[in-house]
Amino acid sequence: MKKILKITGIILLIVIALLIAAPFAFQSQITDIVKRYINQNLNAKVEFKDVSLSFIQSFPQAHVSVSDLTITNFEPFKDETLVTAKDISFTMNINELFKTASEDPIVVKSFEIDEALVTLKSDKFGNTNYDIVKESEDIPAQDKASNSFSFSIEDYSINNSALTFLDEATNMLIHLSELNHNGSGVFSAETSELDTESEANISFTMDSINYLENNTLSLDAVIGLDLEKSIYTFKDNIGFINKLPIEFDGSIKQLENGQQIDITFENPQASFKDFLAVMPKAYTENLDNIVTTGDFKVKGLINGLSSNETIPNLDINITSNNASFKYPNLPKRVEQITINTSIKNTTGKVDDTYVNIEKLNFKIDDDVFKSSATLKNLTQNMLVNANIDGSLNLANITKVYPIEFDKTLSGILKGKINTAFDMKAIETNAFERIKTSGSASVTDFIFSSDDIVNPIHISTANMKFNPHVVLLNSFEAKTGESDFKAVGKIENLLGFLLSDNTLKGNFNVNSNLFKVSDFMTEYEAVSKENKKTDDHESLKIPAFLDCTINANANTVVYDNLNLKDVSGTLIIKDQQATFKDITSNIFDGSIAVIGNVSTKEETPTFDLNLGVAGFDIAQSFNNMALLQNLAPVTKLFQGKLNSTLHISGDLDSEFSPKLSTVSGIALAELLTTKINANKGELFNALEGQLSFIDFDKLDLKDIKTELEFADGGVNVKPFDLKYEDIAITVSGSHKFDKTLDYKAVFNVPAKYLGSEVNRLIGKINTEETNNISIPVTANIDGSYNAPNVKTDLSSAVSNLTKQLIEIEKQKLLNQGKDKVKDLLGGILGSEKSKDTNPENDPEITTPDSTNTIEDDIKNVLGGLLGKKKKKQDTIN
Repeated sequence: MKKILKITGIILLIVIALLIAAPFAFQSQITDIVKRYINQNLNAKVEFKDVSLSFIQSFPQAHVSVSDLTITNFEPFKDETLVTAKDISFTMNINELFKTASEDPIVVKSFEIDEALVTLKSDKFGNTNYDIVKESEDIPAQDKASNSFSFSIEDYSINNSALTFLDEATNMLIHLSELNHNGSGVFSAETSELDTESEANISFTMDSINYLENNTLSLDAVIGLDLEKSIYTFKDNIGFINKLPIEFDGSIKQLENGQQIDITFENPQASFKDFLAVMPKAYTENLDNIVTTGDFKVKGLINGLSSNETIPNLDINITSNNASFKYPNLPKRVEQITINTSIKNTTGKVDDTYVNIEKLNFKIDDDVFKSSATLKNLTQNMLVNANIDGSLNLANITKVYPIEFDKTLSGILKGKINTAFDMKAIETNAFERIKTSGSASVTDFIFSSDDIVNPIHISTANMKFNPHVVLLNSFEAKTGESDFKAVGKIENLLGFLLSDNTLKGNFNVNSNLFKVSDFMTEYEAVSKENKKTDDHESLKIPAFLDCTINANANTVVYDNLNLKDVSGTLIIKDQQATFKDITSNIFDGSIAVIGNVSTKEETPTFDLNLGVAGFDIAQSFNNMALLQNLAPVTKLFQGKLNSTLHISGDLDSEFSPKLSTVSGIALAELLTTKINANKGELFNALEGQLSFIDFDKLDLKDIKTELEFADGGVNVKPFDLKYEDIAITVSGSHKFDKTLDYKAVFNVPAKYLGSEVNRLIGKINTEETNNISIPVTANIDGSYNAPNVKTDLSSAVSNLTKQLIEIEKQKLLNQGKDKVKDLLGGILGSEKSKDTNPENDPEITTPDSTNTIEDDIKNVLGGLLGKKKKKQDTIN
């Protein structure tokens, strides 16, 4: 007995070892089979990481697994991915692995697909990316009978997968996510049944309209299989759209040119609660506790041929009569609900499908809302004809339905509107094909958004709809402390609401007080207060706006600026705001603005021309950071300023200029100006170096200068000013960080330059010395708050002193020459007139004269040589 057990154990070990080792022997054979089958049957590029074989995992069946499969299309969808799958596995009898090419096809018993992503696509020319199976005539004859597969499936499953279908011709998108499907049955028999379970989330969009968004689908169905006749029949089944139950009955027959469909469906119950079940799951968790009255019925028929040219006839009806519902924890009820909608097609042509919403009515409190619409030509250029008549208190929405808004919603909407249009007219702004008439009004509407600090309270708005435009007859609103009124017209309201078109309009806007901070985001308001900046995204001028605003405001408050009597035109288009003839009174003067601000690029930019007339210098330079940076010294002046500026650059997230990017030019003129009593560090430093100037008496009237600014700095072209009889020329530059590099040249008369200079001038006492002056240069660097002033005054005075001494020498030399000439002339004259009577010639020196000729000569020469000696007393 022990021997038998031992032999049995050895045999089992050998079998187990063979089951473990055998896959390695067959690995290359399985890989070759898979590759051969793919190449023979598919027009696509197929790649996979590995093919594995196991005799243990599905014993006594063989288990083949293909991992990381990718199928990529050829033209016309070249390099686009059709399928990816983490794992695809098959089970089959072990003997199927030993078949040769001449034997029957390999029979697969079951398969499993894990984490597959499938993208099915049809382009506008009708090409499909999933038509990748080779036609039979394209397969070589020797391959048709070899290495192919057939299915005798007992069960299969698709797990955690997703499928997307995109039809570019109809602009239709269907997306299934979290797809799980499994089935069991016998495919090998001529007739059998397949028991299936399916669930997924579905989203459906057509022409940019989202009809379903992540709605839950599930279907448990027993499907009868007649493989000989290719007929698939729905038997015992029930499906759910969210929580709405739907039962199917009928069959689908596979034909060479399509499928013959004959299916009916309806919801087995007839309660209005079934309608609420279609809503997203987030709002139907407590569906069992909702109190409803009335009925809700979905019933449909799909019958006919589905092919490339035709669709089945459709007759689908959705009805509800005098229904109501009330959520248990909400105070109000929706009642008198009437729904009568049908979806029909009687010709089999897809373009003849239409939706008729004959009635969609309801009542909340005393507000009655009625509507109807027809939608035709759904897959091409959809035709819409709709009517709306009723009123709606927006505050009641959250009181009847469990939906939460980030901000409070309130206001009364009233309207009676008829509109008829086709979608291409909306998309192309073909206003002649958009027929809208009626009127609408809004009262006490409060709009809140994360984009603004304060809610906008629209007290009243009245609109009249004409075929081409919407007339805004009145509009009154407030936000924060700001108020505004408007009238105007909107040219493309439907295009904006139903498509991606721009909102066009022209408006006249009036305001008593308009505070820009009332329209800023909360983040910006904090940033302004804390004087901090961040790298968050700047506000953008909406791309959908294309409008002209003619504005008048008594007061506009921006930051710390109060602008009075603001008027002008603002044009908004292509994410750019253009200022046209904007004028305002500020700083006891006026300002005019033309130019633009653009947010089209990632960094906002501006390009403005400013005209300033009669600005009070102290007010403007104390309150405008830009002026302080352009000419910081000017804030020490009192008086008036005229200026024209052309300035451009980048804006930061608070729409303030980035000084490092600012460039432009300015022409400035100072009128009736004087220096403040508190002169500041710069003038104090100048006075310390130039004591002969009293800056309180500096003549600043009618000063004109030109400034150029770029690369974070300002260049000031030379300009002239005057202090009494001293002419001054100033030029230089400074940076926006207030570092200085200036030069002031003072043309100083010599009389201001000290006692020694003035003594020399008095001694010389000529017309030349009385008008003499010298240039004194003051070089100013450092910073505006800590200036450093250096002058060449000492060297200038020294040079002047030398110059005056030289002038005095020349004067004495000239005087000596004249005296020598006179003396020589006198001597010669005496010789010639010895016999003349001296009384007749007064220039002839008489023997009794005090100074002799010899003394005169000595005195002159002594003066010239500077060596005149004191006469010594003579001892007799």
